[in-house]
Amino acid sequence: MLRRSGECWVITDAAAGNQRQALALAGRMQMPMRHLVLEPRAPWSWLAPRLSVGGRLALPRTQRPLFAPPWPALAIGCGRAASLFTRQLRALSRGDCYTVQILDPRLDPALWDSVIAPQHDRVAGPNVLQPIGSLNPVDDQWLADGRESCPQFAELPRPRVGVLLGGPRKGIAMDLDYTRQLATHLIEHQQHEGGSLLAVASRRTPTVMIDVFRQALGDLPGLVWAGRDDGSNPYPGVLGWADRLVVTPDSVNMLSEACAVGCPVQTFVTSPLPARIERFHQSLRAAGFLEQPGLPPGAEPAPPLRETTALAAILRERIDARLMYRSGAPT
Repeated sequence: MLRRSGECWVITDAAAGNQRQALALAGRMQMPMRHLVLEPRAPWSWLAPRLSVGGRLALPRTQRPLFAPPWPALAIGCGRAASLFTRQLRALSRGDCYTVQILDPRLDPALWDSVIAPQHDRVAGPNVLQPIGSLNPVDDQWLADGRESCPQFAELPRPRVGVLLGGPRKGIAMDLDYTRQLATHLIEHQQHEGGSLLAVASRRTPTVMIDVFRQALGDLPGLVWAGRDDGSNPYPGVLGWADRLVVTPDSVNMLSEACAVGCPVQTFVTSPLPARIERFHQSLRAAGFLEQPGLPPGAEPAPPLRETTALAAILRERIDARLMYRSGAPT
């Protein structure tokens, strides 16, 4: 194996989900890492990554010094804005930078060295890697660190049920009626089997959902966390200590991370899902990562869904193969 030198640039916008995926992959690439949060200006922000001419002019003047030589050996981007810059780096570096784009770039994948797009996005090409879910940092060490950060959860009655709350999105209405149904469902199970409920909101969780959960779960063992006013984020601890996880159906990232834990995972769906999200749920159920609707909880789950390390290994092999080809070494 040839030695990979230089930096790995992680390029994202400010979206937490995009940052989480790109940083998780970069953390497994065994290279020095630099994270660039780049926000292109108009008209590039409207047309990225299709409008690629102009190079660094796509950035506000204050950000241009960040996107400058020496160019990295590897660039990992996630999200539409990042795809503009990973596409540019291929040309700017004259092919010396290996470019990886996470999520569907909505252009020919051949414009990047590798594209990582989940199966439900239906992106095809010889350089496309198709995981079931989203990339994430969840592994045994991450979960152990989560348990260590929240030792008080060990005292809660079992089963400890983690509840991961997302928010409404196009085609998925998570309104007051949905929230009450979900809370009632959780309470009925808790009354039947005992245990505790640990509900964690995300940035997209509406206030009405948080208020309902605070009122409904207030007298039960566990917690409802919705932000800094409730203390430090217990999300890693909830995943680390959970005996079962219930996840709202809207978030590919949260469902992927829940399925990476290794405990049974359920979701709560009250109406048809958008086609793309439904394909994702079907893939999880078919592989045994997500419990089938209507079945009682507690079935033996599939092995944890942990794709990030395997994808990083494939990328390292591809980069090494290209370095060997360029050096003239036999393959």
